[in-house]
Amino acid sequence: MEGKVILLVEDNADDELLTLRALKRNNIKNEVVVARDGVQALEYLLGEGNTGGHSLAPLPEVILLDLKLPKLDGLEVLRRLRADGRTKLLPIVILTSSDEERDRIGGYNLGANSYVRKPVDFEQFTETVRQLGLYWLVLNEGPPLRRS
Repeated sequence: MEGKVILLVEDNADDELLTLRALKRNNIKNEVVVARDGVQALEYLLGEGNTGGHSLAPLPEVILLDLKLPKLDGLEVLRRLRADGRTKLLPIVILTSSDEERDRIGGYNLGANSYVRKPVDFEQFTETVRQLGLYWLVLNEGPPLRRS
């Protein structure tokens, strides 16, 4: 699992901390890059904004994407990532507290690979993160990704 980057797109500091603690508790030692809003996520992945259109950052093995984000919401981030040839195949897991059917349908319509509700209980959250890590970082064989 080491060497595979996880991009966590999360604006809530408490949820960020819980996710990082759950990863550590499950011995998932991958580098975790945190984007705290949709704009930061696109800057990291696509080199938009202040990077001049060229990002040297490694593409993540998986993106854990919250929906309720400032500046640019998660569904719009998803839409833009799927529209770009460099990121259209990246595994994207929506990890959100939303249980709204329209969010779930919207996420899948835009190409999310998975939709996972954040459990409120820390032990359940830790188990959810363990299973996500096991599947997306160990079991899943993602597409070959290249920067254009």
